[in-house]
Amino acid sequence: MGDVRHFLDLDRLEADTLRDILEIGASYKAGRLNGRPLEGKTLAMIFEKPSTRTRVSFEVGMRQLGGEIVVLEHHDTQLGRGETIGDTARVLSRYVDAILLRTDMHEKLTELASLSGVPVINGLTDRSHPCQLMADVMTLEEQRGSLDGQAVAWCGDLSNVAMSWVHAAVRFGLDLRLACPPDQSLSNAETAWIDENGGRVRVTHDAAEAAEGADCIVTDTWVSMGHEAEAARLDRFTPFRVDEALMARAKPDAIFMHCLPAHRGQEVTAGVIDGPRSVVWDEAENRLHAQKGILTWCLA
Repeated sequence: MGDVRHFLDLDRLEADTLRDILEIGASYKAGRLNGRPLEGKTLAMIFEKPSTRTRVSFEVGMRQLGGEIVVLEHHDTQLGRGETIGDTARVLSRYVDAILLRTDMHEKLTELASLSGVPVINGLTDRSHPCQLMADVMTLEEQRGSLDGQAVAWCGDLSNVAMSWVHAAVRFGLDLRLACPPDQSLSNAETAWIDENGGRVRVTHDAAEAAEGADCIVTDTWVSMGHEAEAARLDRFTPFRVDEALMARAKPDAIFMHCLPAHRGQEVTAGVIDGPRSVVWDEAENRLHAQKGILTWCLA
């Protein structure tokens, strides 16, 4: 299993590898790469959480590359009836060429990968969402040029997407400012990893400070899937809403990004997400191209 190429988290892959994956995706988008390199390959996708962009981008991408897909909803599998992750990994490895898992606990993903004989892809966990970040980084580079030193302001909840922004910032040389409520911060282990790898990531509890002179402002929903019970605490995020006044603090040509789905009037105003500085639809499209890069790297 040592030669299996898993795509689990950006902090588990070197910058050169991530750059190769992005280049593959960009080459497919630009038409520099064509063909069906995954002919005869099958991807199993296990969804324990709802999905739109992840499911469609991987399904379409796999088929465009010549492969096949099998979709397994949680209630359709023996996982939903108590079968272990390990047993599922061993069985699926005999049937398919790669497995995508979208789940809650990150430990499920790492256990699946440790026992799988085929590549495992992180389709989202409570810890991270690296597939989303590959599309986000692709979009940022398309819109703003060289990534090194680009200032990105994250405003709102320190969600799984925010954590993947941390990993991306370190790997691609971004200047990341995380603006979040006072009761949220990075763990000691995360801070140590950033420092050990020369990252430029800082936490502030002032959205205006984070946005000042930024090249990009990005946010996410205030209530992540599986955490709906926390909705009563939404008021603490109000100071981090991305509105026109906050965008005005960024550079005049700064862009706005959001991984979607969005709740207009909560984490972002309609004027921003539907305005001329929003690139969320390009970002969403790039899920397809980034995913094709990931699939090709894992399987071809």
